[in-house]
Amino acid sequence: MEPRTCQVELGENSYEIRIGEGVLDSAGAEIRSIYTGKKALVLTDENVYALYGGRLQAALAGVGIRPVFKIVPPGEGHKTMQTLAEILSALAGGGFTREELLIAFGGGVPGDMGGFAAACYMRGIRYVQIPTTLLAQVDSSVGGKTGVDLPEGKNLAGAFWQPRLVLADTDVLATLDDRQFASGMAEVIKYGCIFSKELFGLLEEYPDREKLQKKLPDVICRCCELKRDVVQRDEKETGERMLLNFGHTFGHAIEKLGGYETHTHGEGVAMGMVLAAHTGERLGLHGPKEAERIAALCQSFGLPVKPPYPVTEIPKLAAIDKKAEADGVKLILLNGLGKAGVYPMPLPRFEALMQEVEQG
Repeated sequence: MEPRTCQVELGENSYEIRIGEGVLDSAGAEIRSIYTGKKALVLTDENVYALYGGRLQAALAGVGIRPVFKIVPPGEGHKTMQTLAEILSALAGGGFTREELLIAFGGGVPGDMGGFAAACYMRGIRYVQIPTTLLAQVDSSVGGKTGVDLPEGKNLAGAFWQPRLVLADTDVLATLDDRQFASGMAEVIKYGCIFSKELFGLLEEYPDREKLQKKLPDVICRCCELKRDVVQRDEKETGERMLLNFGHTFGHAIEKLGGYETHTHGEGVAMGMVLAAHTGERLGLHGPKEAERIAALCQSFGLPVKPPYPVTEIPKLAAIDKKAEADGVKLILLNGLGKAGVYPMPLPRFEALMQEVEQG
């Protein structure tokens, strides 16, 4: 079956997202269509390299591109300024010029760091995303948001830097364990919550990994289209694109409370979406059914829905999140399933709301 193509129109920064079975094996030809050079730095982690490094190397070598692999340890705990410096040194030490290419090959961590390194090195070089997790295929590889974590919070250092191409091979998702697959499903559920009641309903019809399998390429493509539409209207997150942060202000705080090792990003987002729905309910934006349906759908895919920490700790951590404002935060809350809005929230009011949620 021919890969599905989703075109992101951003003027001179436009690019294609190619989604389908076996896309990894045709990655060389796909990349050659946008790159005439002879080498590429491939940033990946140990797990992805062991599974798929040989296939990507063969695909690139087949079109005359020599891959130079920079392999980093897996996990959010390594998405640091130190790792970023190592990537930049690998580019400099390898003699890479502004005309050459970086390939981010893996999940959201290599994707975020690879994109940021590409944005920084020599003030910007081109890069390609080859996401290998569901979360990266539906969300983090698309839209040009890059970054690394600081001790004070998640993704506090970063840049907007669009890839030249995104290649999403749906076959590689078969090697994801159930926890990582579920982590990606949190972002899929997010798209249904904020933009598409129809997508949310489809997920309720196919409420586990096995049932959803035959619909998965269509679901991935639909998520990419929804994000593409928003990115085209608001590339630098000054307005509508903020809606994509639904569940994330809460989720990033939960991830930090767990030391970025206890919870996956998707688990944090799942718990964050349920908390956001409870918050919207208390503000009278919608009734209780939204939180109930979101929680039930998350649980059907094996996601947690209640953080193991007092939610009263979330506001102080959210206050240093990159989405914070001088006197509070901007919360993304629902106006019913499929609709969302941005709600500035003074910190004392946010703290009071979390007290109410904590007390049930």
